[in-house]
Amino acid sequence: MADLHSQYLRIKPEIDQAIQEVLDSTAFIQGPQVKQFEEDLKKYVGSKTVITCANGTDALQIAMMALGCKPGDEVILPVHTYVATAEVIALLGLKPVFTEVDPKTFNLDVSQLEEKITPRTFAIVPVHLYGQSVDMEPLLALARKHSIHVIEDVAQALGAVYTFSDGRNMRAGTMGTIGCTSFFPSKNLGCYGDGGAMFTQDEKLGERIRMIANHGQQKKYHHDLIGVNSRLDTLQAAILRVKLRYLDDYETRRRAVADFYDRELSSVNFLTTPVRASNSTHVFHQYTIRTKGINRDQFKEYLQDRGIPSMIYYPVPLHLQKAYEQPHFPKGSFPITEELSRTVLSLPIHTEMTADQISYICNSIREYPNG
Repeated sequence: MADLHSQYLRIKPEIDQAIQEVLDSTAFIQGPQVKQFEEDLKKYVGSKTVITCANGTDALQIAMMALGCKPGDEVILPVHTYVATAEVIALLGLKPVFTEVDPKTFNLDVSQLEEKITPRTFAIVPVHLYGQSVDMEPLLALARKHSIHVIEDVAQALGAVYTFSDGRNMRAGTMGTIGCTSFFPSKNLGCYGDGGAMFTQDEKLGERIRMIANHGQQKKYHHDLIGVNSRLDTLQAAILRVKLRYLDDYETRRRAVADFYDRELSSVNFLTTPVRASNSTHVFHQYTIRTKGINRDQFKEYLQDRGIPSMIYYPVPLHLQKAYEQPHFPKGSFPITEELSRTVLSLPIHTEMTADQISYICNSIREYPNG
């Protein structure tokens, strides 16, 4: 699904030099490369403040803590997403309020948000799934109307650009109150371990976020807030500084693979290729198809038998996970998401794919005997 080794070899001299500089300095925690990476990323995404942390899950938790969440507050999130989004909500004693997704883009269905809002609603978490932005303009208007925070989860769509009706362009993750991302190795911008970051246009809020991520302190041994220990280590920051220079190229390469798939698979009658939203670019963290009229799991096995990896994101919706079951959300509560869990399948897409590899995958799909 991702050829990280070949990607490393392509930029090996720069990566090796960056790592060696950290080893020579032995500034493994909060070395200068951390601040330098934050500055570089701030310029790239167009945010006034970037604060790095240990991972994307921590980023979500710290964001909610910084905004002053209280036990019992409600947080609206899509039911079709990775568990981390719901996990931090539960860990903080908040109530996850699951919401259906759009069957075409797989992103949060903004038209269903207002009916989910109550006096206890604290925040909305739009997850920019698979590589393109949620429809943010109406979502932000609704959040302003009800004075609700917006915490963007941009772990799968870093670099995507959303266009407002007045022509303004903004990067996913920079439109809400706080944006959160992950640098897990397979992400479009991935490090060689764990890492994460938060974005905000509110510099005062950014100071609070930074304090919480550092044990609640601004000055060492003076703890003004209850915080956590969540740091991006210097080695990972050095690696990310190098890879950030290639992020636009990585996006171009991923989009070329997606275009190839679109051309070759659009006529295959037993699957649906991804829909690209008209108001957002797509950075294709995943190329996620939907099967129709066939058994998705059998099709996945067929691909595996031919040496083609694939992944199901996500096979069990959040409301049907044992840890997050709620009596008022039984099976059947979210028919679109439940159907997606039975039909979505992500094909290999990464920066090092060759035309021969993509052709082999497409030919194999067209030759599926049960199609």
